[in-house]
Amino acid sequence: MKFCWCTITVQDMEDSLKFYQEIVGLSISRRFAAGPGVEISFLGDGETKVELICSSNHKVNNNNIEGISLGFEVESVDEKIKFIKEKGLEVDSGPYQPNPHIKFFYVKDPNGVSIQFVENM
Repeated sequence: MKFCWCTITVQDMEDSLKFYQEIVGLSISRRFAAGPGVEISFLGDGETKVELICSSNHKVNNNNIEGISLGFEVESVDEKIKFIKEKGLEVDSGPYQPNPHIKFFYVKDPNGVSIQFVENM
């Protein structure tokens, strides 16, 4: 079995695309209208795929998202934290280093989804 993608319902497609492109580093692979007032964007390639859905007919309530995060590998947690802060964003929690081989921290995307950046050491 192959994992296809993770879907996030978003309030503002442009804000979400900006975050996932500039902060996470994913590129848009497809973007299209999927009916009246509905737009879908796929980001990433290879095994990393995120689907964003924005519907003018659907109010998004992602305020109660707990226990779910999307994890992305980075070369340096310290450099990524510096980059995040330069972009005017805040670290939501961390950095953590539960053992000598891994270090990670979390930020929130514009929709309240936890995004984890992890460095394998």
